[in-house]
Formats: sequence, structure tokens, C-alpha cells
Amino acid sequence: MSRMDETTQPEDSEVTDVLTTPEEWRRFLEQYDERYMKEEASDRELADLLDEDQWDLLEEEGRLEQWLGEAPSGEQELAAVEERLGVRFPSSLRGFFLASNGWKRVKGWVDLVHPCGEVVWMRDSDTGSDLIRIYGEDPDNDDYVQLFRRCVEVAAGEDFWLLDPTDVGPDGEWAAYLFTPKYGDLEEFPSFSALFHDGYEDMG
Repeated sequence: MSRMDETTQPEDSEVTDVLTTPEEWRRFLEQYDERYMKEEASDRELADLLDEDQWDLLEEEGRLEQWLGEAPSGEQELAAVEERLGVRFPSSLRGFFLASNGWKRVKGWVDLVHPCGEVVWMRDSDTGSDLIRIYGEDPDNDDYVQLFRRCVEVAAGEDFWLLDPTDVGPDGEWAAYLFTPKYGDLEEFPSFSALFHDGYEDMG
């Protein structure tokens, strides 16, 4: 049996609207940040990011009063990356970058969502090329290897977020994957937006 047959779908079947505009993303990311800081962040991380009044507000009312994301990408920068990769990003990824050019506080074992200028084909990233080589040593992993070769890597750490531009849904969104090398697990999502929502719901 191919390892790709082990690809899983999210357990929660609730359909979440795809975030496509910078305004939608900013509202969601503000909520994501609040939940992350309240549920996931260490005291050291809070101390680095918040002053005493902001920390008290988060503890007492569960809300933040400042934007902790990155500065937005510009359309020109985004278009240059798309030209370099030879693709046009789906609306959810474009909207994200136009709201925040990267993201550092991600639930789970992903260190950060890359700024748009650092989005690469997985086959061209250092870790991605190593994984392709390692998985390619076993013919049973050919489906994995082919997926990795055609995906762009949008977030990385111990785990990866990958998008497949050859698998496009009716809404124009690319199939998205959470890949966990430690266990060889591959979880599929209908969009980049759904990857973010999964982490948000998991913090609840």
C-alpha cells in the first residue's frame, strides 16, 4: 500500500468559509493571536511581546489591543513571487499575505508561515529536498515524492504546510497539507485558510 493511502482528512467536518480578503484575514488573525497568546504562549513569549497593561488585559478579558502580525505584503512584491514560481496564488493565500507578510505564532510544530518572498517549491528548499531524497529511497513512497515535488512550501518547522497547485477546487483554492515528517503523517485540507482554521480550533 502506498503511504499516500494513509492521508487523513480533518476530523471536524464543519465547513468554514474561506478567508480571501485582507480585511477578513486581519480580523481572523487578531482572533488567532488572542487565542494563541492566551492558550499557547509561554510567559517568556508574553513578556517579550506585551507590556504589563496588555498582559493584564489579556489575562482578565482575553483580548489584545495591538496587532502582533507582520506588515502587509504589497501587490508588486506578491506578483514578483508569483512570477518567480510561475503560478498565481489562490485567493486565500494572497489575502493572507496582503494582511500579514508571514506569521510567527503558529499552533503546533510549525515555526512560522514564510513571508511571501520566501515561499519556495518544496523540492528547492533545503529540508524539502532532503525529505524527497530520503522518501525516494523506498519505491512505496513514490506518491509522496511526487506530491512533494509539485507542492509549494508555505510554512515550516518540525512540520510543514504544503499547497498543491495541481489540485484546484471549484473555488479556485489549492489542496493543502500538514505534513509531519516525524510520523510520516499527511493530513489534507481544502485550502490554506482551512490549515489556519484547524490550528485555531485546536487551541479552543
